[in-house]
Amino acid sequence: MNSTRRGLLIILSSPSGAGKTTLARKLMDWDETLSFSVSATTRKPRPGEEDGVHYHFVSEAAFKKMVADGAMLEHAHVFGNFYGSPMAPVKEAIDAGRDVLFDVDWQGAEQIKHSALRDHVLSVFVLPPSITELRRRLVSRGQDAADVIQKRMQKSWDEISHWHGYDYVLVNDDLDVTFEKLKTIVIAERLRQAQQPGLFDFIRGLQSEFEDLE
Repeated sequence: MNSTRRGLLIILSSPSGAGKTTLARKLMDWDETLSFSVSATTRKPRPGEEDGVHYHFVSEAAFKKMVADGAMLEHAHVFGNFYGSPMAPVKEAIDAGRDVLFDVDWQGAEQIKHSALRDHVLSVFVLPPSITELRRRLVSRGQDAADVIQKRMQKSWDEISHWHGYDYVLVNDDLDVTFEKLKTIVIAERLRQAQQPGLFDFIRGLQSEFEDLE
């Protein structure tokens, strides 16, 4: 049988601080064929960020035109800025058998799961072990001011309340253990029928062999 497979659209979602970004990086270190979906955004670049690497930084007018043209797989308005995933590079990747990672919220996940590429979606929600630990992680990473942390905490329950819309849910109380579970999920999902385009021809070949025996 031809081993060529279709790629997966791997969605990782969680409230800020639960560990999805770290898990995504570990997943990419584990399998270097994985690529991260580079989102388009209207927010300004942060120090050290490069256009086309971390994000595609675009104007609000350009972003809205992409949405109107149907060129976005998903899009959302978060903390005063627009974010979205361009469709074309994602389709090209999965058709070539390459998995693509998405770090999106539940709204983005819902849009992807109802898109033309829905048959190739694997969605995983990452939960923190507790709300106290979630806040500790946000404070300890030192990236946001106190008012931003408070906004993220307020938004966290809204994110968590949509856990049931995902294929898998992982509680990230131990990063290494959680990562092993995530790897197991990805390995299994790559074997889904929808990910193996050569199955139909393979079964027809078996049928032909069987008929030749009669």
